[in-house]
Amino acid sequence: MSLKEYKAKRNFRQTQEPAGKAPRTRAERQLSFVIQKHAASHLHYDFRLEMEGVLKSWAVPKGFPVRRGDRRLAVEVEDHPLEYGSFEGTIPEGNYGAGTVMLWDRGTYVVSGNDPLGALTAGKIHFSLQGKKLKGEWTLVRMRQFQGNKPQWLLLKSGEDIKPISTRQEDQSALSGRTMAQIAGARNGHEWTSNRANRRRRFTGKLADTSTTPELKVKRRTHSTSPERRQSRSGAKRSRGGGTSPEKLVPNLRHLPDASPKFAEPMKALLTDTLPKGEQWIYEVKFDGVRALALKDRQSVALLSRAGNDLGEKYPLIIEALKRLDAEQAVLDGEVVAVDAQGRSAFQLLQTYQSAGRKPPLFYYVFDAVQYEGKDLTSLPLWQRKTVAEHLTAGMAPSVRFSGGIQTDSQLLMDEMKGRGLEGLIAKKKESRYEPGRRSGSWVKFKWTNEQEFVIGGFTRPQGARSHFGAILVGYYEEGRLLFAAKVGTGFNEQALRMLYEKLQKLAQPACP
Repeated sequence: MSLKEYKAKRNFRQTQEPAGKAPRTRAERQLSFVIQKHAASHLHYDFRLEMEGVLKSWAVPKGFPVRRGDRRLAVEVEDHPLEYGSFEGTIPEGNYGAGTVMLWDRGTYVVSGNDPLGALTAGKIHFSLQGKKLKGEWTLVRMRQFQGNKPQWLLLKSGEDIKPISTRQEDQSALSGRTMAQIAGARNGHEWTSNRANRRRRFTGKLADTSTTPELKVKRRTHSTSPERRQSRSGAKRSRGGGTSPEKLVPNLRHLPDASPKFAEPMKALLTDTLPKGEQWIYEVKFDGVRALALKDRQSVALLSRAGNDLGEKYPLIIEALKRLDAEQAVLDGEVVAVDAQGRSAFQLLQTYQSAGRKPPLFYYVFDAVQYEGKDLTSLPLWQRKTVAEHLTAGMAPSVRFSGGIQTDSQLLMDEMKGRGLEGLIAKKKESRYEPGRRSGSWVKFKWTNEQEFVIGGFTRPQGARSHFGAILVGYYEEGRLLFAAKVGTGFNEQALRMLYEKLQKLAQPACP
């Protein structure tokens, strides 16, 4: 590991970022991690793990997942010096990474097996963080191939869910307690002071830990504080959604057509033989569940299938969670899934969910917003609708989750998803409108698993210790004729055997049909 690339990208006469000393090991203590929120050309999070005397680094565009099974893209970048772990400030315009840097979280970490470098080389790092904000388990998995000099990884939440980060913590430095705006305002001779002990410091990019005094004020040397900044500091009236008003979330909201929450057939994905490529596409995991629209109209909440059937009685846990949706009116599009021990959705688990003794985890994954606060969002581009969906699902109960889009090389993602036992991907154009009931081709689904629907034509008697029935006899239609295909006797647990047997008994006949 080397800092050569890091140093080549920076002019240390212009930026306060540390130049770094020669890489060194620190075996005598726990290894450190740091997460820096970086408002450069695009807002992202820089995740850094101390290894072999440097900070191994990844750019994570969407931040850390907090719910088990959720994943984020993480792009490996150049190693940084250990001193960078205490950097907070601004990188001047014209320099690499220009923008505001917040030290968002920091602490120590442990890798399973106690061999961080070995795990890095193997391409799978299962680690536990003990930070000020993040405490729990995650896994970094390297894609099987990568382009150029930037390997791409998936950052997955392992272990138990953790409590979502509050709105206040999200915009609060773990080092100084400041917001991004306050850090940006401290540059070019600006000063900041804490609201305790009246201590005053010149910001140099390396601050003492003042996390016990989180409310900080920015004082300019030559300019008075703007009314907007004064209003924000004085606790101005905040709207719903953690301080984000509907108009701020959707700037052109008032120009959109009026709409009330009502059912419309969901937009459909067109089946394709090849996964589309290009920057105009984003990818989502293809769930093996039940498509569902969530409708909220003040105190009324409904969960409807794509045919308009009520799913609320089947999934009351999801209904209860949706009652706390942070909007007066909304229509969300998503999928109800039940997941196995590896976090993979499985339709069979959903089919037997009602009769299952020990029920599998059940989730409603939201991937789109169709209506919001009395306005029709269908004319907005997908990326903006997903922003609304992500905002509305933030901080909700674990049973309601946001299904984010991943923008990366399609082949890399497909290979990784195959390796994790998932069945396919959904590709969507970032600028696509929402077209109820249509398969326009703006959304496509690509599946690498082979499937076939079969008709159950009969069943055999059980033998030995098997209860209820031995196997089902299945067939398929070809040119209008029902043809026998096979016996299927595996894959049934006791509950499935009983449930299916009860249904088959109602259809049994004395003669072969």
